[in-house]
Amino acid sequence: MNVLSILVVDDDYTVRQQMTEFFRISGYACLAAENADRTQQTLKSQPIDIVLVNLQMQNADGIELIDRIKKQFDVDVMAMTMYSADYTYEFVISKGASDFITKPIRYPELLLRIRRLANERILRRERNEMLERLKVLSITDDLTQLYNSRHFHRQIKIEIERACRYRHPLSLLMVDIDWFKSFNDRFGHLQGDAALAHVGRLIQMSLRAMDSAYRYGGEEFAVILPVTTGEEALIAAERLRTRIEQSPVVFEDGTSAPLTLSIGIGDYDPGETENQLIHRADQALYQSKDNGRNRVTFFPAAQRPAAA
Repeated sequence: MNVLSILVVDDDYTVRQQMTEFFRISGYACLAAENADRTQQTLKSQPIDIVLVNLQMQNADGIELIDRIKKQFDVDVMAMTMYSADYTYEFVISKGASDFITKPIRYPELLLRIRRLANERILRRERNEMLERLKVLSITDDLTQLYNSRHFHRQIKIEIERACRYRHPLSLLMVDIDWFKSFNDRFGHLQGDAALAHVGRLIQMSLRAMDSAYRYGGEEFAVILPVTTGEEALIAAERLRTRIEQSPVVFEDGTSAPLTLSIGIGDYDPGETENQLIHRADQALYQSKDNGRNRVTFFPAAQRPAAA
């Protein structure tokens, strides 16, 4: 677990020294700053969790400083004041502080408050991490670790809108593992899952940073290729097909089995819907299967079949 880091902001040298030493003895990493500029510099250069700010410094408005800190940095702030009558608790909290303590500081009380802020910060961070994991899980296929079909349909709309806005090309690959039912019948569903995960990894390894891959359903995958013409997509698809053909899936017992892909390509035709683009890429995929599988077929927008 990382050590919590604290920044003490006070123009009184003695206060800074005493509090810094106290926090270090208490097991925290602690730095000090004597003014607003030094505070900004420290927060930009160091990971800080909690900032203690003296509200009455000669060359800085503590309330204004708290407001600036909260707008720029992900930290909790505790306000300190010698004159509690000048500020109400509600006012200080409304300005962004997480807590408010009066001088002279009673260190046992300060430590308890810091621990409370630390615990709340840890819980908040863990909650946010959990929510982020849940968000990832909601759009990710557990077996292949690619995006799922729900996310595909959202993303293809976004990419079509982007292609229209910036007038750049867009291509779509629909990919299917050949004879997958026979593969499952021969090797079993556990080995079938291993094959799906294997293909998912190799597809992911074949992508550029701007590309995205999805498990579309069953043994079918989709790959969105932004800023990519159909001819460029044809090269990428053939490279993927060859890679799978040359990379048999290896099972846990050391045995292996070959796999091949059939791939269909559609390039976006301005004005068509996402369903029309998907349908055209699917039609190309079906033609790859009809022509013997383990091959790539490209249906250019200008030559799309009447059914598209």
